Amino acid sequence: MTLKKTVGEVLVDLLEHRGVDTVFGIPGVHTVEMYRGLAASNIRHITPRHELSAGFMADGYARASGKPGVCLLITGPGLTNAISAMAQARADSIPMLVISGVNRIDTQGHETGHLHELPDQGGMMRTIAVFTQTVQRGADLEPILDRAFAAMTSGRPGPVHIEVPLDVMSEIIEIPKQRVVQTQLRHPAPQDLQTAADMLAAAKRPVILAGGGTVAAQTPLISVAEKLDAPVVTTINARGVLGGHPLEVPASPSLGAVRDLLAQADVVLAIGTQFGPTDYDMNVDGNFPQLAHLIRIDVDALQATRGVLPDLTIVGDAALALAGLSTALTTHNNNADGTSRAEATRTAAFAELGPAYKEGVDLIKSIGEALPGCLMVGDSTQLVYAGNCYANIARPRGWFNSSVGYGSLGYGAPAAIGARLAQPDAPVVCIIGDGGFQFCLSELGTAMDEDTPVIFLVWNNSGYQEIENYMVDAQIAPIGVRPSAPDFVKVAAAYGMGGETVTDLSELVGAILRAHETGKPQLIEYTTD
Repeated sequence: MTLKKTVGEVLVDLLEHRGVDTVFGIPGVHTVEMYRGLAASNIRHITPRHELSAGFMADGYARASGKPGVCLLITGPGLTNAISAMAQARADSIPMLVISGVNRIDTQGHETGHLHELPDQGGMMRTIAVFTQTVQRGADLEPILDRAFAAMTSGRPGPVHIEVPLDVMSEIIEIPKQRVVQTQLRHPAPQDLQTAADMLAAAKRPVILAGGGTVAAQTPLISVAEKLDAPVVTTINARGVLGGHPLEVPASPSLGAVRDLLAQADVVLAIGTQFGPTDYDMNVDGNFPQLAHLIRIDVDALQATRGVLPDLTIVGDAALALAGLSTALTTHNNNADGTSRAEATRTAAFAELGPAYKEGVDLIKSIGEALPGCLMVGDSTQLVYAGNCYANIARPRGWFNSSVGYGSLGYGAPAAIGARLAQPDAPVVCIIGDGGFQFCLSELGTAMDEDTPVIFLVWNNSGYQEIENYMVDAQIAPIGVRPSAPDFVKVAAAYGMGGETVTDLSELVGAILRAHETGKPQLIEYTTD
């Protein structure tokens, strides 16, 4: 006897077979068949308070786990609410699978007033997703899902979208036989690795630029750095990849000291980095130096043509490319003085920071020491900006935020919840400003519902202080930068969450430790001058 299920149920089965264990979404009449499938699966469903948060949770889950984050969203407003989260994921190369409903096939494009109707939902998604397709019939479901996973993981990662019409969602189809599903990693060309090894072996002052593409390549990255005796500058999304190694320079390439290091290099090896201005020219001064000889490793050949053009491009998975490069480097360079160059750059880069940022850098280091192995997930706020300039992070995936790239507000809290769900044994601290927190304040309820012990650190400087400072410096009257805030501790209490207010920075780490010891979600409000 042939077993049959609805397309919605089979979709859940296929997700589970591909290793999906958690999904984020808010059910609706256009997605209930998937929820029929969820009830019979081992997949955990997380219900946020808003679809934007569903996307941010999926993003945080993906960054912390290295696996795709998955959202189940209703047609129309459910999907449009998540667009900013998809755009953030695209900017930061984060794998995210968004599955939405859509109205019946025979109604699409007619604009006859059906519930949640859009003129062209798939067309809208083509401007944001790296892949989008409509399931026109049940038999197409599995190959479309294969294409979505391939688009999301085999090249430059990003958000993908599948929409299932309401009539197709309930179609009864045969349960497909299980197949072996493999992720296809892109292997670099051996001749390119050998050419790069020859260039690097001849270098006297090599430097490595490690971008977010290296977070799963820590071991071969360290091997290559040690063989070359090369300082390694980590971008924002790569912080912690070297975790305190003597060759690490955990500072922004926008700082003068880091730029001097790069300008003096005779060969620069850049891995998995976009060369975007939010890392390389955050002050928009246009003074990033010309690089003498640049080798770029990127999983996407097209991406390697953006930003700074290289002398040599190696197309391939970062871990595979670095492992191959390490093998090709048969001797160690003992004359590059990498440790001294890295130490001098760290010292000079920190000295460039203003007093408030230095204070923030020291605080971030203290939090990391107090909570070993923690993840710090941020929004756009002063402490995050300080860490983006310079941050001592102990582990890969231990520092990420939305203040760069697409730059969404309201990211920190839901992304931190997603990260904690992905790594339930790791402490997670959400760093978020009083302004950004009001975008997603209701997600305190999700943290309580799911018993997700995130520490929400609210950096309360009474508004959008960085924007206010910018306006004042530009001799613009600071309008719209002082939105009032609620009593955050009382809001937390309304959700059943413990919390406290701290006014002395020296007491903040102690408060974080107390929050961690509860084993429950907690809120700490730090009020600045």
